[in-house]
Amino acid sequence: MGYTNYLSSAIHAMNRTIVRRLAANAYAFRIPRKAFSMEAASKASSSIPACPSHESEEKGGFTNDVQQHDVAIVGGGMVGMALACSLASMPLTKQLSVAIIDGNPAVQSKLLIKKEDPPDARVSTVTPATISLFKDVGAWEYVLQHRHAFFDKMQVWDYTGLGYTRYDARDVNKEVLGCVVENKVLHHALLSCIQNTELQKTIYPSKLTSMSIHPSSSSARVNSTSSATTLHNRGNLAKLELSDGSSLYAKLVVGSDGGKSRVRELAGFKTTGWSYPQNAIICTVEHTVENYCAWQRFLPAGPIALLPIGDNFSNIVWTMSPKEASERNSMNADDFVKALNHALDYGYGPHPKSSLLGNGDMFPWLRADATSSAKESFEVPPKVVKLASARMVFPLSLKHANDYASKRVALIGDAAHTVHPLAGQGVNLGFGDAFALSRVIAEGIAVGTDIGEVSLLKKYEAERKPANIMMMAVLDGFQKAYSVDFGPLNILRAAAFNGAHYISPLKRSIISYAIGEQKLPLFS
Repeated sequence: MGYTNYLSSAIHAMNRTIVRRLAANAYAFRIPRKAFSMEAASKASSSIPACPSHESEEKGGFTNDVQQHDVAIVGGGMVGMALACSLASMPLTKQLSVAIIDGNPAVQSKLLIKKEDPPDARVSTVTPATISLFKDVGAWEYVLQHRHAFFDKMQVWDYTGLGYTRYDARDVNKEVLGCVVENKVLHHALLSCIQNTELQKTIYPSKLTSMSIHPSSSSARVNSTSSATTLHNRGNLAKLELSDGSSLYAKLVVGSDGGKSRVRELAGFKTTGWSYPQNAIICTVEHTVENYCAWQRFLPAGPIALLPIGDNFSNIVWTMSPKEASERNSMNADDFVKALNHALDYGYGPHPKSSLLGNGDMFPWLRADATSSAKESFEVPPKVVKLASARMVFPLSLKHANDYASKRVALIGDAAHTVHPLAGQGVNLGFGDAFALSRVIAEGIAVGTDIGEVSLLKKYEAERKPANIMMMAVLDGFQKAYSVDFGPLNILRAAAFNGAHYISPLKRSIISYAIGEQKLPLFS
């Protein structure tokens, strides 16, 4: 109960203002819903220009050398490209003119990925819910062409040796709990997907320097008798100035440009957050056998995760103090490997051998509906034999935008929220944003609403903000709960581990929430 109360209060403490605004404006965010007939959809879709339009000086005050787009995506990373793929996959949005603004050369030409190269240290753990979204837009087939690692089991334990829990996909009648994929493979897959669609896209290999959105009382609506949207004045578009001196106009600007988002800054969105007194070391390591399980151990300074990546390789995410991270990063490779095995095996404390619940014998009702993983004993992770990549160190923080949307602007991914990497959920939250925003854009087109109208964009915010805040609160709660080494608290944490191990309904709910299928009953 104490930990439950902590998580509940953490959600409100993180951003009470956000929650109040969501409640106060719930009805204001809604837009009229019309009958979604095939005829209406056809008319809406056919009215969108199939290529960047050039309004004349007389019609809208634009010159012919300035491109106009329906959507400008600032940031062509994984989340930005996921939005573009989703727009390209839906009948109502696939004819939109989309600008992608990013100076990264990888956005313009796909990187050559060689199978013989060791895995990159930058990886993401994608959930089954995210995999389903990738399949819907046609991007997952490209992921499968490159190295990836599905895992169906996960073991989590405490350095005190008092408790552990194991999760198995069979507990929720699934084949896998997730898939670990290199970020460059995910990006490559999304680029490949876009290139095989009819999406009218223009890539600007530059950076955003300034953005202006002039207030306007008029609202552009779809005109089914015209081949383009009628623009009443310049206030109906956002103007973007780029670092190469070029400029463009867009009905909607989407900031997917990371934690230091320029779009968020220029649009004036405020943020709430803090830095953690922790850094994370990430790297690729090699074993003598292939790893099929995701492992996570909570140590005094922070968790260490060992994630399968395929071909006898695993990925390490090791959280610790900045001082310790600097020392670990400066170690020679052999000493670092010894430190890794120490952290994953007997270092800091013993292996869990017994349960505070007596392996369920104290409570027969626990055994009656025991999950398959509850019957499995603790296992030692595979030994690391070699460091297979450079080590990377980065600071950890939590940051959340107080608003995700305003007139003509929306934020997705790290531009809207950054989280602790404790459970690898950050990129999944970002992908959820991208696909949700594309659905809202399609809904706006269907009912004839300007896709940059704030009332429409607030529907996206109302859908994604509560889900993101909840996940952030859960991860922050875990971070704080394991940042203190205190005897009574250690016992409570071990009890929570064992409860999650033996209480089947709780375990199934935790797994379903982690793989993106449902909310925890505690918060629903």
